[in-house]
Amino acid sequence: MEPDRFTSEVVPLGKKLYRFALSYLKDQAEAEDAVQEVMIKLWDRRETLKNYRSVEAFAMTVTRNHCLDRLRKKRTLSFEEVPVLEKEFHRAGNPHERMELNDNVNKIRMIMQELPGQQREIVQLRDVEGYAFEEIADITGMNVNLIRVNLSRARKKIRETLINWNRYGTENN
Repeated sequence: MEPDRFTSEVVPLGKKLYRFALSYLKDQAEAEDAVQEVMIKLWDRRETLKNYRSVEAFAMTVTRNHCLDRLRKKRTLSFEEVPVLEKEFHRAGNPHERMELNDNVNKIRMIMQELPGQQREIVQLRDVEGYAFEEIADITGMNVNLIRVNLSRARKKIRETLINWNRYGTENN
């Protein structure tokens, strides 16, 4: 891959890679360092990048593996989810809608932190980052059907927990 093509195809992935790394590492500076190291790895492999069906999926896989290696060294595994409804927050008209939406985002973030690791990762990749099932399969090495099952279970858990939280304040005792 030519340096100009690398600059136009790989470098713009930096923000996505950063959000993904942050979801694993939970520390902004560490996520920035991880992405910088991943970019160096990708640059060193730029001649072989043309062999991959999706350079973006490969970059996400490299980021995931790099973050997992860092976490293994630290012997801790924690996730910080990016706000799921960030775009809608900026579209909300009045302060009451924004406050309610922000509350729901925080609830969803808390629920996501309670999900099993694979489900949390799949929700992050599909619903937050917007990847297709095939790309998630490339990144995680999982079967597409297993990804669909885990995503369905995760969404169901998020939905049920959110409904129960919202009902709590409206039920008569």
